[in-house]
Amino acid sequence: MTGAAVLAAGGSTRFGGPTHKLLSPFRGRPLVAWALEHAWQAAVGPTAVVTGAVDLGELVPPDLERVDNPSWADGQATSLQAAVAWARRQGLDSVVIGLGDQPLVPPEAWRAGAAATGPIGVAVFAGRRCPPTKLAASVWPLLPTTGDEGARVVMARHPELVEAVACPGQAIDIDTLEDLARWS
Repeated sequence: MTGAAVLAAGGSTRFGGPTHKLLSPFRGRPLVAWALEHAWQAAVGPTAVVTGAVDLGELVPPDLERVDNPSWADGQATSLQAAVAWARRQGLDSVVIGLGDQPLVPPEAWRAGAAATGPIGVAVFAGRRCPPTKLAASVWPLLPTTGDEGARVVMARHPELVEAVACPGQAIDIDTLEDLARWS
């Protein structure tokens, strides 16, 4: 069985806004609400959100499990490991990992990633590889445990494990106030 997890634990250090980027308004709603809703609507299986730096409060749909990452300041790898630990507890065979700051990745992209048959299924948006990324349990031991890297490092080291999946939507990351202004 496959599940889905949204990584939303980071401190948004590059954002520079008056509030955490995930809580900033984007097209009439908090930025993170889009990613959470799209992951949940994809209905690929059990779904979680990894939290840390900011309380997402009522933005998390009731059917999403919250996974706290107390080590969020140590880098994205810790959030990825928290998602994998959750997937193990759920007894999942794979987990599709997406990012809380990618509001324009639609449910169809989450489902396409989940349908990948290779050990790693990476979404491709207009020729660019981006999350969401499906990770089979067989590759979980290869994932970094520290630092600010995620599955990309495994894909670079083991390209034979990667299946690229064409996806609809736009895989924009909102990392700065300028990004927010450009895409709002």
